[in-house]
Amino acid sequence: MATWANLGLQDSASPLMEQLIFFHDHTMLILIMITILVGYLMMMLFFNTYTNRYLLHGQTIEVIWTILPAIVLLFIALPSLRLLYLLDEINEPIITLKSIGHQWYWSYEYSDFMDLEFDSYMIPTNELTNDSFRLLDVDNRIVLPMNSQIRILVTAADVIHSWTVPALGVKIDGTPGRLNQTNFLINRPGLFFGQCSEICGANHSFMPIVIESVPMNYFIKWISSTIN
Repeated sequence: MATWANLGLQDSASPLMEQLIFFHDHTMLILIMITILVGYLMMMLFFNTYTNRYLLHGQTIEVIWTILPAIVLLFIALPSLRLLYLLDEINEPIITLKSIGHQWYWSYEYSDFMDLEFDSYMIPTNELTNDSFRLLDVDNRIVLPMNSQIRILVTAADVIHSWTVPALGVKIDGTPGRLNQTNFLINRPGLFFGQCSEICGANHSFMPIVIESVPMNYFIKWISSTIN
């Protein structure tokens, strides 16, 4: 979970988020190298007292500073395209979860099970317990099994919302009249928090998302107790 001291990305809880973090670090390294090089050249130009007043053009250097950025862009674009296709790939999901955005709460349906749907509201500050998180905890958490492919279908009942869980690398718009889908795999147990990431009205900041990741046998027990 992000705290006030977090200046970077959250710790990953899915393989896709791990790849996103690797790509972020890879791109940042390239950007830092470019920044240092350009800064060094600028400082050299500022403090260099020698000039060539007869130099009008330099075809060789112009070719070099055209080709080099193109090569650098390839080193950024190829991993980015690979990751883009990985994020869209859905391989035989075990469970399908449907999420519907409302002003201002989320409702969920476990499409593979009969009569398993519920609304998820943020817990008001005056009702929080000592182990709850202010503005992040909800009355009904999403319970999902770890190490399982999960497909999520997202839509909205009124305005555009965005279902986002940073630790899983998931951010998908909920659009009225349209069904968007993506997938993720949670590779460790725990609580993972998210929020609506599309400004959807007065209480936009007060419709959090909480995923509780548990082993498969605990998930089956939860499903059985909830349905019965």
